[in-house]
Amino acid sequence: MKAYSINPQTQELQEIDIEMQANTVYSFFNSILIDELATLNQHTIYTDSNALSLKKTPYFIGGQLVIGDALIVGKNQFEDCEVSIPKKDLELLISYDVSEFYTEVLEILAPSDLNLYSLFEIVHKNENIQLNIEWVLNIFNIADERTREYFITELKKVADSKENIEKLIYKMAGLALNAA
Repeated sequence: MKAYSINPQTQELQEIDIEMQANTVYSFFNSILIDELATLNQHTIYTDSNALSLKKTPYFIGGQLVIGDALIVGKNQFEDCEVSIPKKDLELLISYDVSEFYTEVLEILAPSDLNLYSLFEIVHKNENIQLNIEWVLNIFNIADERTREYFITELKKVADSKENIEKLIYKMAGLALNAA
């Protein structure tokens, strides 16, 4: 079945032919910890959950932060299938231009065991809202320079003190929602 692989180090998007079996994705990444991203309509982007801690190369697909190699397959209901997005269209959605903010923050987060895509819940205006760390990073990336510097400074303090980084991320998510 037709799929795509992305190697961010070489910035290469490659069409590949794979046979989807129970262990295909795990074999592709040589890992049992896999993230499934639904950024692309009717497609799944598979990535290695260990990519952050392994300091793999970050990039964007359709505005979503992705780290390390990716395997993209089509999705029909609950089943993987052949990709339907043309390669040239997918190439337009990929950006290897990663801001200094992301580079610095990902370097600080690398030693942690955080997953950028795991959902957490915070209460905002008496409403439970599900977010993930990738969303928090995106919001602070588009903030003004002083706010980005504040985020990085606080993140460094917590990382250096070996405190719980997740608590800081939750706090920052709340601040971002309050500012919206």
